[in-house]
Amino acid sequence: MNPVVVIPVYNHEHAIGAVVDQVRARALPVLLVDDGSNPACAAVLDALAQREGVSLYRRASNGGKGAAVMSGLEEAKRLGFTHAVQVDADGQHALDDLPRFLDAAKASPAALVSGVPQYDASVPKARLYARYLTHIWVWINTLSFAIRDSMCGFRVYPLEATLAAIVPGIGKRMDFDPEIAVRLVWRGVEVVNLPTAVTYPLDGVSHFDALWDNVRISGMHARLFVGMLLRLPLLLWRKVVR
Repeated sequence: MNPVVVIPVYNHEHAIGAVVDQVRARALPVLLVDDGSNPACAAVLDALAQREGVSLYRRASNGGKGAAVMSGLEEAKRLGFTHAVQVDADGQHALDDLPRFLDAAKASPAALVSGVPQYDASVPKARLYARYLTHIWVWINTLSFAIRDSMCGFRVYPLEATLAAIVPGIGKRMDFDPEIAVRLVWRGVEVVNLPTAVTYPLDGVSHFDALWDNVRISGMHARLFVGMLLRLPLLLWRKVVR
């Protein structure tokens, strides 16, 4: 197992340095993915990339969180890593849990290790309630409760299986996290769910578009529902076998 921490970054110049510090304190390599950030953030990323153990992949333009994560996964595979730990750039994830996530991945190297957020009072209530609708659709579209939380961005991906699950038309923005999790379950990948604290956010910058991201997520659920119906015999057979 050869892991790297992949961090998609879009205009989080005030928080990303502290996030990198926390990861490097655990002697883990970092791959920053610049998703078309502004000049101030780009300069911060350039400086961070001069540090030992930190690499930078720069996208030509902003494509969204999902597009940045996919670029990071592809680059991580090219660099010879076997697993990618996805964390957010704004400091919301409890990186003290990194050893626990990696231990779970080492115990089940073919599995998706996915965080289950334990929120404090900083979580926006509208976001908290709305994500439960996504959870319900994910449970329907996988015919299981395998994915406890489909929108948490703190995960360990087995690279080979994850890249194989990325299909044309997959969500490239906030719809990526739930969609790739569903597609991994469809491919028979085990999901290991780990509770982890989440705080909103260190630098006060959120790129979630309440209108268009919810529209994209709704369209994603519709596509996945059709996909579930097409896979229904296989999914039911797996439940019988288990």
